[in-house]
Amino acid sequence: MMTQSEKISLLDKLGQYIKNGGFTEEILRASTKNSWFTEENIRFALTSISHHYLNEDKIKHWLSVYRFDEKKQTKNIGLVLAGNIPLVGFHDILTVFLSGNRSVIKYSDKDDVLIPAMIQKMVEWNPETASFFSSVDKLSDYDAVIATGSNNTSKYFEYYFRDKPHLIRKNRNGVAVLDGNESEDDIQNLGKDIFMYFGLGCRNVSKIYIPESFELPKLLKAFDPWKTLAFHNKYKNNLDYNHALYLLNQEPFLIHDALILRESEAIASRVACVHYEYYKNVEDLSIQISNHIDEIQCIVGNLKQPGISETFDFGEAQTPSVSTYADGVDTMQFLLSLS
Repeated sequence: MMTQSEKISLLDKLGQYIKNGGFTEEILRASTKNSWFTEENIRFALTSISHHYLNEDKIKHWLSVYRFDEKKQTKNIGLVLAGNIPLVGFHDILTVFLSGNRSVIKYSDKDDVLIPAMIQKMVEWNPETASFFSSVDKLSDYDAVIATGSNNTSKYFEYYFRDKPHLIRKNRNGVAVLDGNESEDDIQNLGKDIFMYFGLGCRNVSKIYIPESFELPKLLKAFDPWKTLAFHNKYKNNLDYNHALYLLNQEPFLIHDALILRESEAIASRVACVHYEYYKNVEDLSIQISNHIDEIQCIVGNLKQPGISETFDFGEAQTPSVSTYADGVDTMQFLLSLS
C-alpha cells in the first residue's frame, strides 16, 4: 500500500510535469470535444492546479491539521463530477486519494479527458496508484458520495443517495464588493473573476455590490480587454439572446461588447450577464449578503470590515488554495470521519 509520503511525492511530480508543458495532446483533444474548454482556459486551470494543489510543501501544510489513521478501512467514495469548467472535480479526487480512500468516478461527458489523463500518468509512474481510482457509468458500489450538480439535480441526488453519507453541492456563484476606492488594476482584475471560463464556474463573479455613488460606465470600460469573448460562437449566442430578451421585456440594462450589466437582487445570472445591486453602507451590505449566503461560493474585493465574510483579492477567485473547500464544507474532514 502506498504511503502518504509516496502519494505526496507523486502528486508533486505531476505538478512538475504540468509546469513543464505536459498533456499537450489531451489539452487539444479536450478543447476539440467541448468548445467551452478553450486551450487558454484549460492551461489556466492546469497552471492553477499545479501551483496551488500539486506542490509538496503546500500539500503537507494542508494535511498537517488533520489526523490520519493508517489502520482505518479503505472506503469507496462515489464522485459525481460536474463539467462546467475544466478539471472542476480534481480537488475532490485529490482529497479522496490523500484521505486513504478510493475514488469511484462518474465523469461528466463534458470533462472526461483531462482528469483521466492525469490519473493515467500517475499510474505510469507508480502502478500501485491504479487501485485508488476507477471510472464508472453509474455508481453502484460505494460507501459515501460527493456529488456536484445544479439545484434541480441536487434534489435527485439527495433522494438517490439518502441512505449513504453524502455531500451534495448545488449552484453557487461568486460575488464582488466594490467600495469606490478601487484602482484601475483592481477593476481590470475583477474582469478575470467575471470572464474566466466564460463565467461558467461556481467561483465566477455573477453579482457585484456597488456603493450608490459608483459610476457604472467606468466598470464597463475596464472590461475592454475581454471584448474578444464576443467572437466565441456559444458565448456570443448567449450574449445576443440575453440582449434580445431584455429588450423584449423592456428591462433596463447596460451593454458592453462582451457583457450585459443588469440591476437585480438575484445572485445567479445568465451567461454573458452580470447583476449589480447598490448598497448604502457596510451594515446594509452585510444584511444583503447574509440574505443570499447559501448561494455564494466566494466574495472578492478590498472591503474587509466587520460584517463582511473573508474576501479574496480581485483576480484571485479562480485560484483557490488546496485548503479551500467548495461551499465551505471540509471535504477532508467528511472523509476522515466516515466510520
